[in-house]
Amino acid sequence: MPTIAPSARLSIDPARLVSRLDELGEIGAISGTIGCARLALTDDDKAGRDLVRTWMEDLGLDISTDGIGNVVATMIGFDPTVTPVMMGSHIDTVATGGRYDGNLGVLAGLEVIETAIAAIDRGELQLDRPLAVGWFTDEEGARFAPDMLGSLVYVGGMPLEDALEIEGIDGAIVGDELDRIGYRGAAPTPGRVPHAFVELHIEQGPVLEDAGITIGAVEGVQGISWTELTISGQSCHAGTTPMRLRRDPGVVASRVNVFVRELAERFGGAQVATCGVITHTPNLVNVVPSQVTMTVDLRNTSESKLQQAEAEFHRFVHEVADAEGVEVEFRTLARFEPVDFDPRVVDLVAATADARGLSTHRMPSGAGHDAQMFARVCPAGMIFTPSVVGISHHVHEYTEPADLEAGANVLLDVVIGLAGTEFTS
Repeated sequence: MPTIAPSARLSIDPARLVSRLDELGEIGAISGTIGCARLALTDDDKAGRDLVRTWMEDLGLDISTDGIGNVVATMIGFDPTVTPVMMGSHIDTVATGGRYDGNLGVLAGLEVIETAIAAIDRGELQLDRPLAVGWFTDEEGARFAPDMLGSLVYVGGMPLEDALEIEGIDGAIVGDELDRIGYRGAAPTPGRVPHAFVELHIEQGPVLEDAGITIGAVEGVQGISWTELTISGQSCHAGTTPMRLRRDPGVVASRVNVFVRELAERFGGAQVATCGVITHTPNLVNVVPSQVTMTVDLRNTSESKLQQAEAEFHRFVHEVADAEGVEVEFRTLARFEPVDFDPRVVDLVAATADARGLSTHRMPSGAGHDAQMFARVCPAGMIFTPSVVGISHHVHEYTEPADLEAGANVLLDVVIGLAGTEFTS
């Protein structure tokens, strides 16, 4: 079992963690805000990767890069047959993102390793197995669908060859962009299965702050269903075409938008629904559009209820499309079933937070995360810290430094505990 000197109460360096978050956040910074934009495999993403890799090199870690651009850094000096306890997340952002989403999980993991190495050097800590931290390519899915692409490939959920051929929203190809920025590595995929995986993340919602809670012990992740609709009708003059002779895809899109909102309200509970993209062609004030492209995002913690929501959504789309005389094409952008995290990891998160005197709330995640991919292959869990006003995927995303410190210290305690835990099925 890992041992800690009786006189040592290990804690991370909060100033160093915040400084690194701020420095990484300056890459792709959005002028006049605290936000940043580093879409996956862009020049800014490369610059962010290079910076974090430099910090990993400074600690003398063993760094590997695989064929989809995932980067994992592992402590050295351990038996190579002993699998590590892995931490991590992502450093890509959405186009108008913040500096904490994903980045906290990577940089807090790095901070935990730096703290552990210093404690080992002082003779205050002994570990049975190494710690590792990684970042995973295109978690956001903002440039290349699906989201969580890198971790999906890492755990064997998608063949590398298929992932490399994905075309982005700007026409770029994943494999070409990896080559361009120099991050198509030689490490194999699927990757080495860790002993356990833990991800620290901002909540991205208002629940913890509203309840005055410091730590979220995340029990699982909602199932996600992303669908793109292409609705094709007839473009015509907005003033001369009688209403009865129109085939307007915009009307169908509007009705679908309202329907999925009402569906979520009718289902209640954990069901949420969003139409995030609605694009008219041509997008002109006096022209009935010929085509509308839109997205529908459905999520639920129950797979059966998510399937029911999908079925009702598809049926409604066909009904309103037929009534308007338009054609509809459906394309699945992402589909992940709900995930339950290992209850032993969830319990450990709650127990370590309690031991530090931190309030804790057990909760699901409404957003997708790399940890849910690792839950397919090893014991996995997540730690949430509060998001101010629940804002995320936004330039005003913010988490208080005290909460960043609390979350990173819980992560430290959890992975030290897991480094000596033997799991049985």
